[in-house]
Amino acid sequence: MLFGKLKILRSHGWQYIPNLDGVTLTEEFRGFPQLTLTNDKSDLERAAAICPTKAITVSPLTLDMGRCLFCGECAKCAPRNIRFTNEHRLAATRREDLIVMAGQTKPCFNSESIRPEISKLFGRALQLREVSAGGDNSVEMELGATGNVNFDFGRYGVGFTASPRHADGLVLSGPISQNMAEALDICYNSIAKPKVLIVCGSEAISGGLYADSPAVDRSFLDKYHVDLWLPGAPTHPLCFIDGVTKLRAKKK
Repeated sequence: MLFGKLKILRSHGWQYIPNLDGVTLTEEFRGFPQLTLTNDKSDLERAAAICPTKAITVSPLTLDMGRCLFCGECAKCAPRNIRFTNEHRLAATRREDLIVMAGQTKPCFNSESIRPEISKLFGRALQLREVSAGGDNSVEMELGATGNVNFDFGRYGVGFTASPRHADGLVLSGPISQNMAEALDICYNSIAKPKVLIVCGSEAISGGLYADSPAVDRSFLDKYHVDLWLPGAPTHPLCFIDGVTKLRAKKK
């Protein structure tokens, strides 16, 4: 029986990732978009027209990762102008930094916007309460994966707790439906100060496909300061891990 288990372990290979900062994702992964200007903008105009969340502007050429679903259809429509790289480090401390400009080669993470008390108080341990405010559970699945055998983010003192009373901050996913708006507000105010607020996924950042729906109430984001914006549809576990690690000033 022991030999059978050893055989299974050998066939599975080494699943644990020793260095989470040194991971390179497969080329098929759609991460940071690189934009290139051309004289002919006809392809770009078609790409902007088919984007369901209006993430692309033609003049000037920009792509809003906070709106983007990373479906890749725009890159197929305008391959000379839009290319998705496999860069998963997409976190931003300011909402405006999620808007990618033409010629930009890497994401913008403004560490000067991080409140100094975050590193001081949560640098060794950080417990988060996750709230799905009308989401489809895709982001929640990826967040759950951060604690699995592959990533094991808990070794850095980061985990999720069931009660806001035991949490140091809140992770928001979903477009914030009217039915969840009050519950979300109550949950956030149940967390003791000081606390962090992380917005995870395109739906939470901009409303995504539901931005114009009358069933959505996004006033929560107008009332509270967001410490970390994490794009993606859904957000990749390594994007979350990288962003939270930077927020805690564990790496530059």
